[in-house]
Amino acid sequence: MQLKASELRMRDVVNIADGRKLGYIYDLDVDLQTGRINAIILPAPQKIFNFFGRGEDVQIPIEKIKKIGVDVILVELSPTVGT
Repeated sequence: MQLKASELRMRDVVNIADGRKLGYIYDLDVDLQTGRINAIILPAPQKIFNFFGRGEDVQIPIEKIKKIGVDVILVELSPTVGT
């Protein structure tokens, strides 16, 4: 199955460990030597009213992706990731 990066960006990323929606992919970590995708990157969660700024972006290793569906990407992370 082939996917374009732009198609990945249109899918929700959901953690199957707790059912929480983590957001949308905004970047990929790619090994330029092999062309292999190492991780997907999601924007950091917004803080309350943006008073406290943003935290670190969430990097999800490719091994944590369990299923890429038509509308959603399922990942399995510890429930504290992305909070």
